[in-house]
Amino acid sequence: MPLLQVRNCPEKIYKKLAEEAKREHRTIAQQTIATLETILNLNEAIIAANKARRKLLSERVRAMEIPKA
Repeated sequence: MPLLQVRNCPEKIYKKLAEEAKREHRTIAQQTIATLETILNLNEAIIAANKARRKLLSERVRAMEIPKA
């Protein structure tokens, strides 16, 4: 399994990870992985939703009748 090391992590982020890890009964490393997975999956979902929205808007624009001047 690859190793990931993060240096100079802002204290605010580290504290949030530590608090969440404690609530979830995980180590900070486990919580970091869980958080990254969640964020990456959300990002993929947002990208897919945006593509679908752009496609729908594009189809609506193509279906519009443009008046001739």
